[in-house]
Amino acid sequence: MGIKKRISGLGRNVFFTGLVSLFMDISSEMVYPLVPLFLTNVLGASKTIVGVIEGIAEATASLLKIISGWLSDRFGKRKLLMTIGYGTSAASRPILAVAMTSTHVLGARFIDRLGKGIRTAPRDAIIAESTEVGNLGLAYGFHRSMDTIGAIIGPAIAVALLYFFRNDMRLVFLASTIPGVIAVLLITFFIREKKKAVTESIRIPSLSISEFNGAFRHYLTVIAVFSIGNFADAFLILKAESVGVAKEYIPAIYLAFNIIYAASSIPMGALADKIGIKKMLILSFIVYSAVYAGVATASTPLHIWLLFPAYGLYRGMSDGSQKAYLALISPTERKATAFGAYHAVTGLMLLPASIIAGYLWDSSGPSATFIYGSIMSALAVVIFVGWGRTGRQKQEKT
Repeated sequence: MGIKKRISGLGRNVFFTGLVSLFMDISSEMVYPLVPLFLTNVLGASKTIVGVIEGIAEATASLLKIISGWLSDRFGKRKLLMTIGYGTSAASRPILAVAMTSTHVLGARFIDRLGKGIRTAPRDAIIAESTEVGNLGLAYGFHRSMDTIGAIIGPAIAVALLYFFRNDMRLVFLASTIPGVIAVLLITFFIREKKKAVTESIRIPSLSISEFNGAFRHYLTVIAVFSIGNFADAFLILKAESVGVAKEYIPAIYLAFNIIYAASSIPMGALADKIGIKKMLILSFIVYSAVYAGVATASTPLHIWLLFPAYGLYRGMSDGSQKAYLALISPTERKATAFGAYHAVTGLMLLPASIIAGYLWDSSGPSATFIYGSIMSALAVVIFVGWGRTGRQKQEKT
């Protein structure tokens, strides 16, 4: 599927899927940072309401990803599901622009995350099916880079619109529809999907992951252990503020993080293809553990200015490699289901991870929060490496 047709050294589908994510992330990041402010300052909602809305929205996306992945494998309509998913998210923007109550905002966020839940697994499966095994790290690294560039451009457009149109957040929400529509048009006209032969559709894939091999199930265990210590980045922002970083400089620090993230994703993906994707994953978990240990002991703004770019490097090493490794070990006929299970695990772990992080912060201070994250990442490395040795020993005995 699109492997022979190449653009800038990438499969056609990989290139245009990257552009799709670029434009949709521009749309999303124009909106996401403003939603809490819109709820509290314009609609008068409480902080609890903000948390409930975001919790419901993210849980919706996480649960739908595995279902959407199974549907994609079952019917082979990856492009159709991508179109529906991205189109649904784009349609949520005008609803948000005219929202008059927090319930309206909940509806808009629910629709947006509904779209994300539908599109993510089929999209990742299309990238896998459009890429040679030896270039998976590069392909997913490129995709993450485009996604992150969108996360840089989106807020910049939002700031400009707010400046020139007197902080009119509704206008920003409405304007964010435009890049969302562009994303849908790119899918419609440029993504190519190979039609399944009749013989390929005889066996209906199961929604259960019990039929996947031990390597896949073990990898999900590793990801679950890591993810329960990979809490929301909001805690990094709170830590920066607690050590004296001025509020007006926090967006600049976050921008530095995103720039390093975007710049490192492609070269780190290419490096993963050379040294081995599993090795890159293990290295990324070690970097995460080291960065969070550093954040735990940080006491000055300078420490934060150094650690945020290092965290961006971790993201560049990790995000593409996690998906590339999954593509490597999952069966072709169940690739989207595998991605759905992966996204469901990472998404659902975010809620307990953030609850634990908040509890540790309130009860023992910020250092305990980040030490916890560092330990969980180190534990994931131990499980990942330990299983590899056990698996080799079993193979040698048989």
